[in-house]
Amino acid sequence: MTLTRWHVGPWTTRGTRPGEPLEPGRKRTPDELNFDVVGLARILGRRLSGREELQVRLWQNELRPTHTRLVGVHTLAGLSNAQLLQDTAQQALAWLAERAPAGYQFVLTDAVELRPVVDLDAEVVAVEAVVALAAVDLPAARLAAAHVRRAASGDWYAGDAVCNWSGPHESAEAAVTAVQAARDELVEQLRAAGRDDFAATAPRWPAVPVEPA
Repeated sequence: MTLTRWHVGPWTTRGTRPGEPLEPGRKRTPDELNFDVVGLARILGRRLSGREELQVRLWQNELRPTHTRLVGVHTLAGLSNAQLLQDTAQQALAWLAERAPAGYQFVLTDAVELRPVVDLDAEVVAVEAVVALAAVDLPAARLAAAHVRRAASGDWYAGDAVCNWSGPHESAEAAVTAVQAARDELVEQLRAAGRDDFAATAPRWPAVPVEPA
């Protein structure tokens, strides 16, 4: 199973890395971050055994903040327990990596992030990779890199994880058409900037991502 690309950027809350000072109320502890990695994979379809599910619940009782528990202060009791969580998080990250959309990769920084693979010779080249490497003003880039999603109202929009750049549209197809038009404009803007080599990657750009309704 390959995931539909939702957005480039962080897919978990940010956390402190081992050895960094904790930032209570702002960033998760290393244990909390590892738990988020495990949780993200579960949300996206990774199945666990009954014993593994029980272990996740035990970790949750120690780490999961509630409205009365501050994020960024909770750690697991016992080094072996923390190591088991770290190992489980690495397994979850590997599972995510295998399902990254074509042209993208999951990496763990201070969050799990989806990033474009910066390789213009790749079989699939992400629009964001082209924009980053071109390093010129490309007005169409923002909408050209958008994904399509349905709002609670039933209308369809094209945008990123935070903002809508086009819409409302009556259908997903109409929103995709708006993004494709921006991609066509992007090709022309690349050529006008003398970057025919980047424009030539357009046939290898991935299809416009559409979130399931």
